[in-house]
Amino acid sequence: MRPTLKESSQVQSKKAAGKPAQRVIKKYPNRRLYDTETSSYITLAEVRQLVMAKASFVVRDAKTGDDLTRSILLQIILEEEAGGAPMFSEQALASIIRFYGQAMQGYMGPYLEKNIQAMTDLQAQMAENAETLSPEMWSNFLSMQSPMLQGLMGNYAEQSKNAFKQLQEQMQKNTEQALAAFGIKRP
Repeated sequence: MRPTLKESSQVQSKKAAGKPAQRVIKKYPNRRLYDTETSSYITLAEVRQLVMAKASFVVRDAKTGDDLTRSILLQIILEEEAGGAPMFSEQALASIIRFYGQAMQGYMGPYLEKNIQAMTDLQAQMAENAETLSPEMWSNFLSMQSPMLQGLMGNYAEQSKNAFKQLQEQMQKNTEQALAAFGIKRP
């Protein structure tokens, strides 16, 4: 009998006992994914479950050993986007595509990553506050959420502003270095 994802995660936790092991998933030419930890084939949906469980894994080409993790993650995003409630509008996707090959490409990834991390932190704070609430307290929380939500959103806005400021500073530094390479000094 094939172990469930939960059971295999528990096995992984016991094996790790202090040091996290990276789960290896092999992708074969027939497009099948093989989980070396459970010794079984898994689906893209099961890889998505690993992501949701925050499991550490890498997807490798079975023949070459190349890292295919990004490709698999992009496939999962594509399936999610096609699944009915897309996160990205066509305009947002077009804007992302336009950044490729442009000077801003190197800055956009870290900027988006910091903003996503800030939103993840905000979500975690809200979930943490919600766990300690009884139904009555939850009702009161919802009626008084505006000030608290404003505070959390203020934190997100501040983190986003700081990420953008770092992006601007890095761009300015790179511009100055590029100009200095040509013997041009900024006034």
